[in-house]
Amino acid sequence: MQKRALLVGGGGQIGVATARVLVRAGFSVTIAQRGTRVLPADLIDHVRMLPLDRVDADALTAAARGNDLVLDCIAFGPADVAAYAPLVGELGSLVVISTASVYLGSNGTWMDLATSDDDFPIFTQPITEQHATVSADVEGYAPQKAAMERVLLAIDGLPVTILRPGAIHGPESPALREWFFIKRALDGRQRVALTDRGESRFATSATVMIAELVRLAADNAGQRVLNAVDEPAATALEIGQAVFAHLGHEAEFDLLARAENDRNGRDSATVKHPWAVPSPVELSMRAAGEQLGYVPVGSHRSTIGPAIDWMLGAVANAGASKETDTDTDIDTETGTGTGTGTGWRERFSTLASRSDADHWFDYEAEDALLDG
Repeated sequence: MQKRALLVGGGGQIGVATARVLVRAGFSVTIAQRGTRVLPADLIDHVRMLPLDRVDADALTAAARGNDLVLDCIAFGPADVAAYAPLVGELGSLVVISTASVYLGSNGTWMDLATSDDDFPIFTQPITEQHATVSADVEGYAPQKAAMERVLLAIDGLPVTILRPGAIHGPESPALREWFFIKRALDGRQRVALTDRGESRFATSATVMIAELVRLAADNAGQRVLNAVDEPAATALEIGQAVFAHLGHEAEFDLLARAENDRNGRDSATVKHPWAVPSPVELSMRAAGEQLGYVPVGSHRSTIGPAIDWMLGAVANAGASKETDTDTDIDTETGTGTGTGTGWRERFSTLASRSDADHWFDYEAEDALLDG
């Protein structure tokens, strides 16, 4: 009999990647989502769509019951997973996406609590699943995700695998972190300044590797927590090199120590990038190998290509839909273009709202820093 999978909030980056993996594995896949997000063309004829508002606990319980696999991509807090408590013995395997942000630093802080380098969490590397997590009963991303995990693990007999990814990348991603390098290639930048000598490490997670863990968890039900990151953890320099290599762009990286960023009184944010953290965040994948037989599907460099191609198309399409100036006139075949408008900000408004993103493409300040 064909196995059945329900992907809750499955129209996003993780759900789409997982749907592709499960369809190839022979699953009958249903994507449940509240909105009307259109699926990629290659999935439309191979999955079933189910309108579902996850805040309706009864509807979620009914939809999940009897499936061989349920993947919840969007559960945020304890209330979001209450619907799974009645399903002990009535589903094969439940996988819930959490976050590496739940880990508590030895200095008592966590990632979304940090407002400066001084209060960024400090970890013993690499971080294992036994590392302490946030226990504070407060609002916020990490505390709510950690509380959600505790609720799930307290349900006796529930076959739940909780995955903790890092900085997720892949097609359909709303984050667009790699745009920091992509746009520099499109704009023909020949020099790129990186803080911390380009050595910053913040664990990344390809959607295809998360999808593979989900597939393995479907066949190996149990109650566990697993990290879900690329191996090895790429440095900011390596990420930049991977992006430029994919786009066929050559540039010189100017690797600056953090103290050098402030020479001549210039703002250190000039060379800050999306992976710039004052202390490394690396996660161990040993448990995934031992408990699921997981074998890495590829490094960051080998999996980033489809994400870059998708980003180029997404921004180009956003620009084409505007009547005003677009961010970049992009040739998606050659990977070249020019322009410094705001199209990418409109297409990826969540990312653009981050205060440090305001400095990403201040080329005048960057050149002044390098030439100062």
